[in-house]
Amino acid sequence: MKTTIRPTKLDERFFESTRGRIVNLLRGNTRTVNELTEELGVTDNAVRAQLLSLERDGLVRQSGVQRGHRKPHFAYELTPEAEYLFPKAYDALLNQLLSVLKDRLSRKAIEEVLREVGRSLAGREPKDKKTGLEDRAQNALRVLEGLGGAARLEKEDGGLVIKGESCPLAAAVVEHPEVCQLAETLLAEIVGAPVHEHCDRNGPPRCRFAIDKNSPVRQEISRLKK
Repeated sequence: MKTTIRPTKLDERFFESTRGRIVNLLRGNTRTVNELTEELGVTDNAVRAQLLSLERDGLVRQSGVQRGHRKPHFAYELTPEAEYLFPKAYDALLNQLLSVLKDRLSRKAIEEVLREVGRSLAGREPKDKKTGLEDRAQNALRVLEGLGGAARLEKEDGGLVIKGESCPLAAAVVEHPEVCQLAETLLAEIVGAPVHEHCDRNGPPRCRFAIDKNSPVRQEISRLKK
């Protein structure tokens, strides 16, 4: 029996939307509502509504006032947090780094490095040992999403499985499948239980991480519930 608990996804068409186009126009520049209206070809009310939404999300802020013919106009700019929305060249850099490492290190040494990176990333996340396994697994989903992935948590045969159709490390995994060990360790550290990677790399990488239902952590939880 399989039950979907909570899906998460990223909107890949963000930059095609009015919100995304506004973010692109504000990158490195300030714009008033009138300027955005002219460039986007939409009404000023539509622009104001999107700016208000972006402000609530912490992506846009007012940056001063510009003089107008009749009244001053507020100028808007991106917040530092908005920079994380834009794609970076990390994939190419990671691929090249791994290629160099493979020329210099043994397979075991590379695996140890990748797992250490996973542990280091997990160390940045707050941990609450009092939360249940499922809550910690949901936190792991949020971390994957923060890395650029889209995952969901499912129940299979009484256990928990993290699945994702959009791998946050897909570009590197295609050339270096051992990168999945980094994600496996990252998730295991956050969940606080053994995690086993069973990713599908036949075609676009699809994540699959099974959380060990017989782990000591789960056994201890079961014991305490008795």
